[in-house]
Amino acid sequence: MGCGILKPRVVSGHLGSLRAQPKVSLLLTMICLFTFFFYCLSGCDSQMSFGSLRIAQPVAPGRSASVEPSISGAGELPRSEDVKENTLHPAEAQENTLRPGAALLDTLRLGTAQTIPGAKDGTVAWVDSLLSRNRTMDHKLPHSPGAISMHSGIGSKKFPQAIIVGVKKGGTRALLEFLRIHPDVRALGAEPHFFDRCYDKGLEWYRNLMPRTLEGQITMEKTPSYFVTPEAPGRIYNMSKDTKLIVVVRNPVTRAISDYTQTLSKTPSLPTFQALAFKNTSMGTIDTTWSAIRIGIYAKHLENWLQYFPLSKFLFVSGERLVSDPAGEMGRVQDFLGLKRVITDKHFYFNKTKGFPCLKKPEGSGKPRCLGKSKGRPHPNIDKTLLLRLQEFYRPYNMKFYQMTGHNFGWD
Repeated sequence: MGCGILKPRVVSGHLGSLRAQPKVSLLLTMICLFTFFFYCLSGCDSQMSFGSLRIAQPVAPGRSASVEPSISGAGELPRSEDVKENTLHPAEAQENTLRPGAALLDTLRLGTAQTIPGAKDGTVAWVDSLLSRNRTMDHKLPHSPGAISMHSGIGSKKFPQAIIVGVKKGGTRALLEFLRIHPDVRALGAEPHFFDRCYDKGLEWYRNLMPRTLEGQITMEKTPSYFVTPEAPGRIYNMSKDTKLIVVVRNPVTRAISDYTQTLSKTPSLPTFQALAFKNTSMGTIDTTWSAIRIGIYAKHLENWLQYFPLSKFLFVSGERLVSDPAGEMGRVQDFLGLKRVITDKHFYFNKTKGFPCLKKPEGSGKPRCLGKSKGRPHPNIDKTLLLRLQEFYRPYNMKFYQMTGHNFGWD
């Protein structure tokens, strides 16, 4: 009885052979399993093809698999019509079929009973166990070319848990670059413009743009034009109502001048700031149809967002404090995101030439990291009378914004 030592018994005839058959099968099965797992423990799991378990990234109906764009920290994404969506890159195809990391981690979650088409009973538990051990082994591998190639496909692409939604010329690029120092933040370098320009491409296309993240890491992106796009709040809410939203704001007068300066650098024939900002200079009527003026009416745009998200989902970052006290403002950002305060004073130094803080060079790096040449341009001289009129125009909107956010930014 029980599961003790098998004692030989003499059983004659056809009935005896039938009784012995299950025990022999069980013994053979155990031997096969023992041999297989011994082989795996010898290092076979990173090279296995998994036979019928080759699972590719899920593709939405009617869509072909898309290529993940190459994104650099200072680059710009190509516009939607330039993004190719035909076939997977050979390297990605191999990663999805030959390794349990990339595709399986996107499809299977540890500890869940998910089924795989064509797989036999018990396969899910086996893959679950193997994935768990594979993750553990990856952390123990030495730093060698083989180890690097294994790590490159680990993790999964997720929708961003936090988005820097605004505002243009407020300091969003500086905030993103500062955040990317944090080991638990994985952020898209370029602006995807999904919720304003590329929404018709679908959420799967958007998710595919994101960098791979491990458990405990946060996926982020920044597109400052979202804040003034009427459709953006509802679209982000439909993706995830738990998305954390960061808005970098700056004195709307200086923000408008900075906006104009950037446009002027690209279009030298642009009319003067005065001609664009005022419908009638003598009457002092402000032209609110000009985007540089309209963006700075923060209270109006925030009202639209509060129809979908509670105030607790927002963090309003001061663009001025991001320059005068970057470590202090980054402390608030890290707290809001639920991150350990890793980014501190030791990471910054003030660049007098540019007029804003830069990141100190990491160990082994040749030079410090400052924002590009497009940042810190000298502003054109604007008549002080016109500036006072602009300040008066924005004052009631600023007061309302202070009241809505519970924070006085000191612009008046």
